Amino acid sequence: MADWHISEIRTTPSLELFSCLVELLQDAVASGASVGFQAPLSTKDARNYWAEALEEVGRGDRVILIASANHDVVGCVQLLLLSSANARHRAQVQKLIVLQRARRKGLGRTLLAAIEKMAAAHGRSLLVADTPTGGAGEHLYGAAGYTRVGAIPRYLRGPDGHFHPTTIFYREIESRTTEM
Repeated sequence: MADWHISEIRTTPSLELFSCLVELLQDAVASGASVGFQAPLSTKDARNYWAEALEEVGRGDRVILIASANHDVVGCVQLLLLSSANARHRAQVQKLIVLQRARRKGLGRTLLAAIEKMAAAHGRSLLVADTPTGGAGEHLYGAAGYTRVGAIPRYLRGPDGHFHPTTIFYREIESRTTEM
């Protein structure tokens, strides 16, 4: 296993870190990862995405964890904290991204375990995630103990512009706070 440092973004990141996040997202889209964007992803669109996500962090609606190695950002994962009265027990795992050159070394699983701990710390006991059917994410969630709910055809338009099915997963975890 590599020597990764996992940290939470809690404040406005430095310009250097912000640029690394932009590059990480562009790397993911360029490699065919389905993270909500079409290829090629412009720097402007990537910057706009991160600016909006960081605003959600500031409001307490989103958690972003980054993985770094040798001062380089090599991955991230996000947790959308649902705030409606009937949903405060659950959260959605989003944008689990690992830089192409850092893949297949266990970082995805490490990030997933770290975001589960953050979810528990925020009082969440149910996590949901979706990932393109047949992709690396489907294997990762299954291997990490997530339960496959099913696949939805034509759910997303991949970076290649074509429609693809997505698989929905959930996992129950132990929350660190008492549910109401």
